[in-house]
Amino acid sequence: MIAKAVSFVAKSGTGKTTMLEKVIAELKNRGYRVGVIKHDAHRFEIDHPGKDSWRLTQAGADTMLVSSPEKLALVKKHTDPPSVDELIATYFTDVDVILTEGFKKSALPKIEVHRSSRSATLICRGEEHDPTLVAVASDSPLELDVPVLDINNPKQVADFVEEFIIHATD
Repeated sequence: MIAKAVSFVAKSGTGKTTMLEKVIAELKNRGYRVGVIKHDAHRFEIDHPGKDSWRLTQAGADTMLVSSPEKLALVKKHTDPPSVDELIATYFTDVDVILTEGFKKSALPKIEVHRSSRSATLICRGEEHDPTLVAVASDSPLELDVPVLDINNPKQVADFVEEFIIHATD
């Protein structure tokens, strides 16, 4: 297991990104450096036709990095998708905590985001029992073998991340 990383998982449309936005802000207010990896099962494009970086990638560059004084963006072609472990080891050495969105099949500890109007069943406690589930953030009470956090209380979720993810590896 990778230290100081947790994956937020949920069925589509449940509110993972909204929750992460609030948890990130809360952790930043506490002084933590936060890294985020978003898993996208679809093909996405951050580069746009006509832009210099797009033209260089189209010309055959296997790795293309755009750098400005405030940020950088890396476009790297691959034939085998890197694992979340490889991504963390390569790109996230300068942060205090890594939050991922998705990666439900990884060995990372997981917080499942659950909204009762979206589904009655949990991904990690449905057909298969995922032993990496460490908490559920829900809008309704649930009887589970892990803590149930309030989906509408990002401070409580950040407290959990701080106590059980960040400080657990100190």
